[in-house]
Amino acid sequence: MSGAKLIEPLPAHRFDPSPLFAYLHTHLENFPRDAGLRQFQGGQSNPTFLLETATHKYVLRKKPPGKLLPSAHQIDREYRIQQALQGSGVPVAPMRLYCADPTLIGTEFYVMDFLPGRVFGDVLMPELTPPERGALQQDLFTTIGRLHALDYAACGLQDFGRPTNYAARQLARWRGQYEAAQTEDLPAMTQLMDWLGAHLPERDESAIVHGDFRLGNMMVHPSEPRIIAVLDWELATLGHPLADLAYCCMPFHLPHIEGPLQGYGGFDLAAHGLATEDDMLALYCRVAGRTGIADWKFFLGFAIFRSAAIAEGVYARALAGNAADARGIAMHGVTKVMAQSGWDIVR
Repeated sequence: MSGAKLIEPLPAHRFDPSPLFAYLHTHLENFPRDAGLRQFQGGQSNPTFLLETATHKYVLRKKPPGKLLPSAHQIDREYRIQQALQGSGVPVAPMRLYCADPTLIGTEFYVMDFLPGRVFGDVLMPELTPPERGALQQDLFTTIGRLHALDYAACGLQDFGRPTNYAARQLARWRGQYEAAQTEDLPAMTQLMDWLGAHLPERDESAIVHGDFRLGNMMVHPSEPRIIAVLDWELATLGHPLADLAYCCMPFHLPHIEGPLQGYGGFDLAAHGLATEDDMLALYCRVAGRTGIADWKFFLGFAIFRSAAIAEGVYARALAGNAADARGIAMHGVTKVMAQSGWDIVR
């Protein structure tokens, strides 16, 4: 949304907007027969567009074109969970409509309200003062704690995923996704996958998990250090909350590389107004109602492995001309860095 660069739709994602505008004129209150249409650059998965009318702004999310990996890009699930979380205490954008008809713009899509705000692509948040960085970091971990504390059945999401055996199923799924997209042999990635398979946690838990919970997927208030919406729910499901938490904690364990998966490596956290991982884990436990965290090495290794697999998938789509962001061609380098970082953590 706001904070991301707006561009003319990429060639692979262009469509005739006339049928879309006609549909929205019929199904969305006060939507005119014509509107402005531009694409957000920054998302690596589902193409996202800004729709502008004289009185309102909307965001449209759709599937990418072309052949897709199994079970990927399920935007109907994105729409459903954000609709279910309205008023839950976990901030999400207001949903407007979902359309399953692929004939209008080539794929199914949904429309939500545009929220003016800021998205921070750098985990060090250079635009903010140290106290603001600390406040936003605390809000990030408070928000994920609130998400995991929700009763998913009370939210109507009891069938949103399989609540048991999450770690083993996810490891198998992402290993398959990685191997389907793999472009070269990376020994660190193979060793990491094998280690994770041999060290699955014995204790199982279930909560609503976002799947991509990080600073870059938070819409921040235009002038205050607080989150007004959690974005990009494509990977959301029912699963082990510590997998979600470990993903949110990855910056504590990664170098400060270019791209969406950055770390704090080489920087003084206190000088930047940021707390330590231990401090944020303690805050999370208080909010989520936990007494402790087990199998942390596994969940950190798994979070980094899965991120490496996703990066390789983005790179494979970029090679095929289907990536939602023109920078996808650089993601193979991210895969290499992530694989090595994950293997260094677990071994």
